[in-house]
Amino acid sequence: MRGSVLNKREAERGFSYVVLMFAIVLIGLGMTVAARQWKVMVQRELEADLISKGIEIQNALAFYSAAMKAGRVVPGEVYPQTLAELTRSPKPFLRKVYAEPLGHGDWELVRAPTGGIMGVRSKSKGKPIWQHNFPPAVRHFDGRKSHYDWVFQHPNPSMAFVGMAGTGAAVPGAAGQQGVSPGMAPVSPQNPAGTTPLQAEPPVAPIAP
Repeated sequence: MRGSVLNKREAERGFSYVVLMFAIVLIGLGMTVAARQWKVMVQRELEADLISKGIEIQNALAFYSAAMKAGRVVPGEVYPQTLAELTRSPKPFLRKVYAEPLGHGDWELVRAPTGGIMGVRSKSKGKPIWQHNFPPAVRHFDGRKSHYDWVFQHPNPSMAFVGMAGTGAAVPGAAGQQGVSPGMAPVSPQNPAGTTPLQAEPPVAPIAP
């Protein structure tokens, strides 16, 4: 009698141990899935920030070149020697020199053959999650294999899509509104690339005499 009670208790303990181990495995799997989802979410946010800041720098380079060539016959483009030049008064073209979002450090500078900075890129060689449906200003990023292939430069292959080629329709403005071309909305959380067309005001009907 006593032996059967002891055997029953040992069986219950063994069953409880199996259930506990099974629960630990399930918790571990759940934490692994959650960690992966969190990593993907963070990378998506960093990539969006990279594109937003990169486009702002790309536009600032275009505005700088247009301003330097205004009223003069200059072959090709004119580029700054440092990114800090884009932030200087009285007409700053960039609000500030941003850190590169993915590496939280300096951008890799793309130098023009004639001198100066014609673009920037991330130093990350990681594979981007964002592969398609890029903003018009960087539509040529479609299908690129690494963040390092995302080069924000002026001029760039996507310029035909945003109307920045040729005579430079964009007009430099005050800091805080940089990256805005005529007829385009400014950069904002709802419009991080600054590529959404401004809505036209509805026509006002004339008042009858």
